[in-house]
Amino acid sequence: MSTDIKITPEIVAEHGLSEDEYKTIKKRLGRTPNINELGLFSVMWSEHCSYKSSRRHLKKLLTEGDKVIQGPGENAGVIDIGDGDAIVFKMESHNHPSYIEPYQGAATGVGGIMRDVFTMGARPIALMNALRFGEPDHPKTKTLVAGVVHGIGGYGNCVGVPTVGGETNFHSGYNGNILVNAMCVGLARQDKVFYSAAKGVGNPIFYVGSKTGRDGIHGATMASAEFDDDSDEKRPTVQVGDPFTEKLLIEACMELMATDAIIAIQDMGAAGLTSSSIEMADKGGVGVEMNLDMVPQRSSGMTPYEMMLSESQERMLMVLKPGKEQLAYDIFNKWDLDVAEVGRTTKTGRLVLTHKGETVCDIPIAPLGDDAPNLDRPYTAPPKLKPLEHNEMQDPDKRGSSYNSALKAILSSPDICSKRWIWEQYDRTVMGDTVDSSQSGGDAAIVRIHGTNKAVAISTDCTPRYCAADPFEGGKQAVAETWRNLTCTGAVPIAITDCLNFGNPERPEIMGQFVYAIEGMDEACRALDYPVVSGNVSLYNETNGVAIPPTPAIGGVGLISDLNKFQTIEGAKEGDSLILIGNTQGWLGASLYARIILGFGKDGTPDHAPPPVDLEMEKKNGDYVRRLIRDRRVNAVHDLSDGGLAVAAVEMAFASGLGFKLMNRSENPDHAWLFGEDQGRYLLAVEENSVNPVISTAHNLGLTAIMVGTVGGDRLSAESGFDIALSDAHMVYENWLPDFMAS
Repeated sequence: MSTDIKITPEIVAEHGLSEDEYKTIKKRLGRTPNINELGLFSVMWSEHCSYKSSRRHLKKLLTEGDKVIQGPGENAGVIDIGDGDAIVFKMESHNHPSYIEPYQGAATGVGGIMRDVFTMGARPIALMNALRFGEPDHPKTKTLVAGVVHGIGGYGNCVGVPTVGGETNFHSGYNGNILVNAMCVGLARQDKVFYSAAKGVGNPIFYVGSKTGRDGIHGATMASAEFDDDSDEKRPTVQVGDPFTEKLLIEACMELMATDAIIAIQDMGAAGLTSSSIEMADKGGVGVEMNLDMVPQRSSGMTPYEMMLSESQERMLMVLKPGKEQLAYDIFNKWDLDVAEVGRTTKTGRLVLTHKGETVCDIPIAPLGDDAPNLDRPYTAPPKLKPLEHNEMQDPDKRGSSYNSALKAILSSPDICSKRWIWEQYDRTVMGDTVDSSQSGGDAAIVRIHGTNKAVAISTDCTPRYCAADPFEGGKQAVAETWRNLTCTGAVPIAITDCLNFGNPERPEIMGQFVYAIEGMDEACRALDYPVVSGNVSLYNETNGVAIPPTPAIGGVGLISDLNKFQTIEGAKEGDSLILIGNTQGWLGASLYARIILGFGKDGTPDHAPPPVDLEMEKKNGDYVRRLIRDRRVNAVHDLSDGGLAVAAVEMAFASGLGFKLMNRSENPDHAWLFGEDQGRYLLAVEENSVNPVISTAHNLGLTAIMVGTVGGDRLSAESGFDIALSDAHMVYENWLPDFMAS
């Protein structure tokens, strides 16, 4: 693409830039940009790279804490887990590419999030994901599920990093725009964490990894626009991944990181060579000169525009100490990877690119980085909905049905049913340190820190129907549920990453969803001392003006300091008592029972307020449950979430292979007591001699704790409620997804 192409309003619009933004670019340059420079501004000022609609609100979030080594602003967040060890983690979206090309979109999402982690010197030890698909009857859903799952498994399995947990939802709100959020957790030594600031002048800049091709050009711009009926035409902007090259790249980078050669390192993710070079220079306060003739190229005749905007996978950019060049050549050649010195850092503060002896770009770096637009978009407050009051016609018996039918309907729903068909395609135990996987029904995955007796617990969570009904409470709940899930293992929650998926921010009602969700998240983070250390914002998730439900996915990480004292959902024993921690009001608003059994909100429009989150009681209840786990007072723990007490008890029964009998000792009607989704609650399986001490200590602490049932037998029963064989319930729970995918 020649630099003498005339820039027209049509070309500017094709690059996703507004008329005002283009005027600003010309003002800052003092001239008209050439086509290469316009391309650079296009991707760096895209929503995906600049966060121009969101970053003023992201600053509200708690990002500091006693265990935080590195918060937002780097490739990933870093926390202290003691003994000189650090956990590096982040979650990111690959939504638009995964809808257009599900296998490669999901696969490269996994590859990209791993690079964010190992670029900081951390070896990836676990992968998680959060997936949202359209309604099962939609003609694209089955194909998208198959492609995404195979892409995640195909990449992670080949690289040899276990996929240990996640969540999968189906809802009509995602018919035109699925969500694929990938999370990676890595392990590093605290004195061997690497950063991306390219400090110093005259230092060599090295390109390593795969060759640059024409795949993924303008992927960041595509991710910053909503879909329409012609979205399939965007397939060329989807990157193509190679997990075997990624494995080589991990090992080569780790080998070079073991030396003292690296000053700064950055993966080439969204916007490829453009974003990596500009972000490194901007953070380091330096300029960059690069000779694009030196860039390893997969395709012949590539232009500067194509090389700078390509999002080819498995590539890194690094700044080395002078004199260490040959060391880099030796290591990357040994691993059969491309390696080339492509430029130098300068003192000019400018990005200068040459190609075939011609200067094809010469622009200041500041306007591309921190000086990018920072919009104050108008927003409106979401409407306040009323609670769903109890009435006798909500009882399944009064509706001409039965509690057995209601339980089966919820267990076989896409929201609750077993996701075994998905997680069995992932290698969950490679590397040999997976202690427990959350995919089979537990609350959080547990991964041992290799060679030690400590572990990290990891969870991903969000309840979009709560967020749609009340973004503020939904944002609080998403953070609180990850905290609760980590607590169920005995882990001390440390920090979160987020992946904030919303529709078009140019619409005030969508921007309102985003702002209020952020404020709810922040309130929960501060109350729980649970800071945000990394994350991603994905906007414009909508098709033909129809937005997805607001989906602020949260990934939480906690520490189990002694693996002799952790807990799972599986350990209930014959004769154990079931104790419920937390207050029960039988909250049915925005619940699965309200949607599946009562028919509220089936069209995607929320009808009633979601359950409120009492953060003070959330913290007290969780702290007490962790204390019980440390004191070995409980045999199994499970949090109460979707489907309430009934579903939590059933999932615990599936894990132990033992039935139960529940007793309603509250003043709530049976259907609300069983299926209400009050927050901050835990179900404990406790041996008989521990029941009184557990309950009396809770009461002394001002907590609500009651015995609600017993464990044993082969039936699932509740007084005045359901009575069903464990095997029958398990069959409907397990069969829905494989039957759907096979039909």
